[in-house]
Amino acid sequence: MEIGVTIRNMGPQSSTRTLMECAQAAEKLDFESLWITDHIAIPPDDAEGSGGRYLDPLTTLAYLGGMTSRIKLGTGVVILPYRPALPFAKQVATVQELTGERLLLGVGIGWMHAEFKALGIDRRKRGAVSDATLEFLNRCFADEIVEANGQAFLFRPQPTKPPVYVGGAAPHALRRAAKLADGWLPMGLEPSALAEAIVSYREITADLDRPPGRVTLMRGLPLDEPGRCQDLVGRYAELGVERLVCAIRYDTSAQYTDQLESLSSIA
Repeated sequence: MEIGVTIRNMGPQSSTRTLMECAQAAEKLDFESLWITDHIAIPPDDAEGSGGRYLDPLTTLAYLGGMTSRIKLGTGVVILPYRPALPFAKQVATVQELTGERLLLGVGIGWMHAEFKALGIDRRKRGAVSDATLEFLNRCFADEIVEANGQAFLFRPQPTKPPVYVGGAAPHALRRAAKLADGWLPMGLEPSALAEAIVSYREITADLDRPPGRVTLMRGLPLDEPGRCQDLVGRYAELGVERLVCAIRYDTSAQYTDQLESLSSIA
């Protein structure tokens, strides 16, 4: 099982220097991947912890790709309905190519009413829009000539499609992940709940005659309790989790490095 870590692309911790120092520390300690989140329009009454400051996820990963050379770069998750399908596919392809095909594309359908309102998007249609975007993204990476709105065009650059992981809870996210993506990205589930969901996920992929989906779990770990932390990591590995992404809390790059070192000694 691979071990990834989050990095803050929000709040004061998302300064250029702190981002660079944290990303390079994670790569130096041989973590498999870095993961960031997505918000585009935080309302004033929901800005605690970030101050409403969020860097765009794919732009941030492009920057981190230039500051590193090996570590993979993940979105956990980028919200599909917020972005027009064609520009989004172009941005994904560009980041994938310029980072040496290190992108791990976690996607979701979104939940925050205020953001949908600010964007002028009907929240009730987010599932259908997300499915259409994923279908279009898959076409862009499968065929050199793609059609949109009755117009054929060349989709270039066209690197290898990054693995796509659908975030969200059962049952809708499981079906979307099985049908349109390469894996499922649950968040915060304890081993018992995750075990049941993985069984359902495998059954859905089998019914669709699709390859077994890969599971990436994102959650915090009790780094101050090494024994409990090791037990959790072991249980997730036994369940078949491909990658465990540990959410890291910190204010400075030095604190971030300390947390990474603790995780490295445990996992």
